[in-house]
This record gives sequence, structure tokens and C-alpha cells, in this order.
Amino acid sequence: MAQTFLRHPSRLKCSVAQSESIFGSRLPAARGNALKMALLEKNYWLTTTEFPTTDLLRPVPEVVDVAVIGAGFTGLSAARTLARRGAKVAVFESETIGWGASSRNGGMVLTGMKLGIRQLMSSYGRELTRRMYAASLASIDCVEQIVQEEAIDCGFSRCGHLEVACKQKHFDNYERQAEIIEVEFNHKLRVVQRSELSAEIGSSIYFGGMVDEVSAGCNPARYVAGLAGAAMKAGAEIYEHARVNAIERDARQGEAGWKITTSRGALWTHEVFVGTSGYTGAVTPALQRKIIPIGSFIITTEVLPAGLAKELSPRGRMIYDSKNYLYYYRLTPDRRMLFGGRAAFFPENDQTVRRSAALLRRGMIDVYPQLRDARVEYVWGGTLDFAFDIMPHAGEMDGMYYAVGYAGHGVAMATYQGQKIAEMMAGDKPENPFVGIRFPGAPFGLYNGKPWFLPFAGAWYKVLDWVS
Repeated sequence: MAQTFLRHPSRLKCSVAQSESIFGSRLPAARGNALKMALLEKNYWLTTTEFPTTDLLRPVPEVVDVAVIGAGFTGLSAARTLARRGAKVAVFESETIGWGASSRNGGMVLTGMKLGIRQLMSSYGRELTRRMYAASLASIDCVEQIVQEEAIDCGFSRCGHLEVACKQKHFDNYERQAEIIEVEFNHKLRVVQRSELSAEIGSSIYFGGMVDEVSAGCNPARYVAGLAGAAMKAGAEIYEHARVNAIERDARQGEAGWKITTSRGALWTHEVFVGTSGYTGAVTPALQRKIIPIGSFIITTEVLPAGLAKELSPRGRMIYDSKNYLYYYRLTPDRRMLFGGRAAFFPENDQTVRRSAALLRRGMIDVYPQLRDARVEYVWGGTLDFAFDIMPHAGEMDGMYYAVGYAGHGVAMATYQGQKIAEMMAGDKPENPFVGIRFPGAPFGLYNGKPWFLPFAGAWYKVLDWVS
């Protein structure tokens, strides 16, 4: 799949007849060829974005202060912070800037974490959970501050998010969550009764909702492109198509450090920062064994009429539902419906992307029957990073710094963790409640980085959604 998500992606190989069954039925015969061209296995966000240009012929430096692995939100945020502190920083990316989940997500800049607040308090206690929740709020401010300071044109907007309840018992839990969060964390959420939900969403299938006005939305590809530009402006050097093949401890002139071997050459560095998220590989085996790569997939419709778009999402929220096997969706700035979910747990490949297109379209129509005849123009997939405890983790492992485990909350938390770990590397003592918490691996060590158990996990979450 290396070529699929480069900036010149391949097309879905399906006939017009197959396309009609998957992507919509109102397809005039005269538009057959145009339609076939329109149904691309392609990341819509990339069609809106120009990325900074890097010199593919430039040799890697002999020595740097920090080698950053991964040119996504985490690595670029860290590189920007370190370079602004005067460090000589080189960022190594096996593909291109933002190639992974950083450009493939829904652009939702969300408060909170994947785990519910009561589960967090049960696992970590009241005080640590307070600090974690405060960090999730601060992560939104962190993104907003960078966007403003660097004048990144990514459509960042504090539009808020809406969580919708798929069952009555899910909605019944919203009031309890909102009360705990207001009392314990001084943060206000608004519970929306089913009878009032039409002011938030043009769907009648849900039992109510909960709104957090602090969350935001953005164009993630434009944001990661802007973040790369900001890191380069600060002095960091970015090396695309520079896969890291080996990391070895190595001393130089009496100083302890690391020898980094890449596909574009080797260098020596004082420190290493790993920000590879769902694409963490065998070059950092201890970290790879603690991260589960899970596929997430997105379809995007044609541009919708203004009236229909307003009906679907009256307030332009970032929306997701209450299931484990959830859907998430939003309007894009040009009035497309972007609809995503864990249609297949396995990471993206030709088969999972194509199969997910059909599954997600059916899911979209279940939520919004109004879109039955809307044409789907883009479909793509990406890989998220889940830790076994579904928590963010950051700090130092085997002498290298890292930040991973965002579980679908990466736009904000990855930016935040990249900045905070960079500050820690620079000698500061930033508040970061995710450093030092237990970072579990698989039970009995039955995992080497290849997620053989994902079909069973997917089936288990479907059962949980059925019985919950």
C-alpha cells in the first residue's frame, strides 16, 4: 500500500455498475465515465492542500542534537518546539510529510479521552484524572495557539462536538457524566434531550446527545502542512522518504548518543524522539509491542446543497456516537459530508478500504436517509494507534523519548504531547500527567507488533455494542 496514500493515489478498481450499488443510485448514464474517475481511493483533504517542499537530494547531516522519527502531528510539534529552543533537529519520515493518520483523519480537535470519566477515575484516582482532563482541554488551546502564532490556514474553528446516544441507557449516562465533569473539573457540558436534538443534528435515530463547546474542527492536512512549515521556519530539517532502518547506541567524542541509519544515510544524534503512532515498526520493538494499529476509514460525499447541509448539521459540530464500534462525521468547509468509522479493524489496504466504502455508506444512510442519493466521491483509510489500556502514553523508553496512543484523539493530544515531551527534553519540567503511568503490553507477552487478534477484538466490540 505504499503508493496508495502518496499524493498521487490510485483509483478504486470497480466497475460503474459496482460503483452505483456502493456510492449512490442517481447516476445518469452520460456521467458513467466521469463517475468512474470520481470514485477515487483518495484522501479528500489532500486535494485541498499544498505541502512544504523538501530537498530530496540533500544528504542527511552528520550530527544533530535530536533525531525525530515521524513527520506527523507528534514529531512536527516536537521538532518545532525543540528548534525554537535552539536545538539542531532532523525529522525523518519514511514517506512524506503528514503521510500517516495526521492527514487522513476527520479533522476533529476533541476534548476528553477515549475512556469514560468514571472509568478514568476508577483506574487513576480523582487527582490524576483531574490533571488528565485538564491536559485534554489544554491540548485544544495548544493547537489554537500554534494555528494563530504560525498563521496556519486550516479552518480551525471552535465549533464544539456532539456525542449522540445510540441507546437510552447511553443517554441516561450522559447526565451523570456531565455532573461529574462539572463538579470535579469545572468544565460544563450540555445534555441535549431527544426532543431538542433536531437543533443539533438532522437525524431521528438517536436518544439524545451531549455537547462540549470547547472542541474544534480543522482541515488536518492543511494543519499538518502548516506545522511542517512552522518547524522548518524554526530551523528543523525534514527528510522525506528517509526510512529509519536502525537505531543503535553509539558514543562520539566521549558523549553517549545514538547512531541512526536511514535509507538516505546515517548520522549521530544526542537524543531520539519517536512519534510514529499507528505506524510504529520494528525499529523500536519495545514500543511496537505496546501499540495496536487499528484501521479507521472515511468516505466523503459530493458537495451538498446548502439547505441540505444545514439540515444535517445545523451547528456544524464534530459528531460521533456512543458505540464502541463508532461512527464519526462532520461537514467539511465546502459542504461535503465526511463519514468515518472502524468499518474494518485491520489497517488500510486495497481490500479493507474498498469494503469499508460500502459499509460506511450504509451506515451514513442509516444515520441520514436524506443522503441516500448523494454520490460518494472519496474513500480512504488510515491507521490509528491504540495502547492496550486505550490511553495516551509519553515519556522515555530504552533511552529514547516517545509519545503515542491517542486512540482517535490525536489532532489535539499528539500536538500537545509533542510539545510537552520536547519541553521535557529541553530541561523543563512541564505538567504532563501521561508521563509515568503504567504502560501495559499484551497479556502473557502474546504480541510482537502484528495484530493477529484484531478480528476477535472487532467481534468482541460488536457484541459489547449489542448488549450494552
